[in-house]
Amino acid sequence: MSSYKIGIIVSSSRPTRIGPNVAQWVSELAPYGCEVEIIDLAAVNLPFLAEPEQPATGNYTLPSTVAWSEQIRAYDALIIAVPEYNAGYPAVLKNAIDSLHAEWADLPIGVVGYGWGAAAGAARQLGEVLDRVKAVRLDGPGLSFGQDLTPEGEILDAAPVDGVRGLYDQIVAAVREKAAA
Repeated sequence: MSSYKIGIIVSSSRPTRIGPNVAQWVSELAPYGCEVEIIDLAAVNLPFLAEPEQPATGNYTLPSTVAWSEQIRAYDALIIAVPEYNAGYPAVLKNAIDSLHAEWADLPIGVVGYGWGAAAGAARQLGEVLDRVKAVRLDGPGLSFGQDLTPEGEILDAAPVDGVRGLYDQIVAAVREKAAA
């Protein structure tokens, strides 16, 4: 069996965020053969669109952008744990996506939303952006406050374990398909 390296992105940088709890829970559901690492965008600390050239050129000059590019290229796939802020997703995530270009093309990326209404609006908007950057978008489950997790980030028994496992199945299939192409 092949081993797959999957990054799980904590996409909020708020001091009171619960994304690390959600990402940790998602990581604990990874199947055998998947090596997962949590990527915290608060720690990545990318400046806001600071490269002198457009990301499409691939001419990254800032050490932070070069390191971010190398980090993303090291993964076979990603899962983004995304909260919903005012019917959208966090600006730090948009900046992280917009700072790169070619790295996203054909990369399988799953989405696990969390918040009121299971972060449906944020997941929808993020899906549109992932489609635009030509990622292989894989929609995962959403976690709703009061049903699947508490507003403080405690994962409840009703959380969609099977949905996350199904997302991992989709990711592994997409990685295999990409390798076979």
